[in-house]
Amino acid sequence: MDIFQQLGIESYNQGTSTGRHWVGSGRPSFPSHSPVDGRCIANVFPTDNDGYEAIVAQAQEAFASWRAWPAPKRGEVVRQVGERLRAQKEPLGRLVSYEMGKSLQEGLGEVQEMIDICDFAVGLSRQLYGLTMHSERPGHRIYEQWHPLGVVGILSAFNFPVAVWSWNAMIAWVCGDVCVWKPSEKAPLCGIACQRIIAEVFVANRVPEGVSCLVSGGQDVGEWMSADTRLPLVSATGSTRMGKVVAATVGARLGRSLLELGGNNAVIISGHADLDLAVIGTVFGAVGTAGQRCTTTRRLIVHASVYEQMKERLVKAYGQLRIGDPLDPHHHVGPLIDTDAVGAYLAAVEACRRQGGRFLVEPGVLEGPGFESGCYVRPCMAEATADMPIVREETFAPILYLLCYQELEEAIRIQNEVPQGLSSAIMTLDLREAEAFLSAAGSDCGIANVNIGTSGAEIGGAFGGEKETGGGRESGSDAWKAYMRRQTNTINYSTQLPLAQGIRFDI
Repeated sequence: MDIFQQLGIESYNQGTSTGRHWVGSGRPSFPSHSPVDGRCIANVFPTDNDGYEAIVAQAQEAFASWRAWPAPKRGEVVRQVGERLRAQKEPLGRLVSYEMGKSLQEGLGEVQEMIDICDFAVGLSRQLYGLTMHSERPGHRIYEQWHPLGVVGILSAFNFPVAVWSWNAMIAWVCGDVCVWKPSEKAPLCGIACQRIIAEVFVANRVPEGVSCLVSGGQDVGEWMSADTRLPLVSATGSTRMGKVVAATVGARLGRSLLELGGNNAVIISGHADLDLAVIGTVFGAVGTAGQRCTTTRRLIVHASVYEQMKERLVKAYGQLRIGDPLDPHHHVGPLIDTDAVGAYLAAVEACRRQGGRFLVEPGVLEGPGFESGCYVRPCMAEATADMPIVREETFAPILYLLCYQELEEAIRIQNEVPQGLSSAIMTLDLREAEAFLSAAGSDCGIANVNIGTSGAEIGGAFGGEKETGGGRESGSDAWKAYMRRQTNTINYSTQLPLAQGIRFDI
């Protein structure tokens, strides 16, 4: 495809980079297959032990000088990265769509998120504020300041192959950190393309080699990073199972982990909801990215008074969905990432039937012209009950479970009783219901919305969730503090040395 040429991607000897230079590998290459048509679009060389050691050593060397750059100057570099991404938005968005399988609109939207976080980070580079406190001792001043951590490891998932990296990297860079990024082995070309784009800007600004590093491969490379004491912070996005392993490994060496894990997100449809809004928010939340978002709507908790209306509207809306090549802007839903994901979809469908669920919109795997990859499935919807085990699980596929409730307290309880705690929403025009949902006794998720769906978070707010979602926060607000270390400073400008709490120590 011409997008490879536009982005400077080659299909050989790429996968490990310190920035300008690409490091060779002694390991056999692995393929990147597009779920759109099943083609092998490139072969990528995974990072070997020697390459990994070279990467981390170069990153450490780069950190020693990068941390001394004034934060606004680092922000200026990130500003230029944003400008370069603007210029490359179309080809990079097409690559995201083709390699990962999300719709072209979503692929372009993901690149826009990268541009937005660059803009946010530029402003942040002049706002890394600390506090000043009054001391109890005369002639003393106390203040806090923030320093960069060092080498930050980033493990990203296939479903957002570029945006989540940028949420971490742009913030880490203005904070003075350097980054080692391992993209998902299911979408490695997106990582290579980003490294190419970044390198152009970094070379022009004489940024030290090693501020942006790329490693490629599977679980073993992620394990190296998690266990590496030279990486004080590892930010990992993916499944709860993966996150627990990363957290245990990083915690065992007393490092920090920033985890963005699973979500089993619900929308409560009140009897006072605007059903037009509710249908739009539900359908996009449930089928966007073919159900492969951590914020995908998986449970719909509907008040009994509007249950039949909502069910009828949703069945009609699902009947209008167009499934196919995600690069065709007329299609709403593209493929799942691979045939393993299709298998998980089918297993969840069978479990739903076995546990008593009744499908209102039938599931299935699509075959025939245009569906040769075997990765296209029908978004489906089933009536279910909250006590069904499959409803408590996260299936990374477009399966929506409809549940009925009578009282708001019941709906909130149903929403909160799953292990995950990422995103949530209520559709209501009743102020009291909205405030109850947002109160301490309401949603237990990191994200709680009113009259919008569970997906579509903006970069201005800190993104993340509670419970088995991991507790991490990325992107906006004060999430930058995760990438820095706090230091408390006390300055004595008097001629005396009084001790704290009035202690006397006379010599």
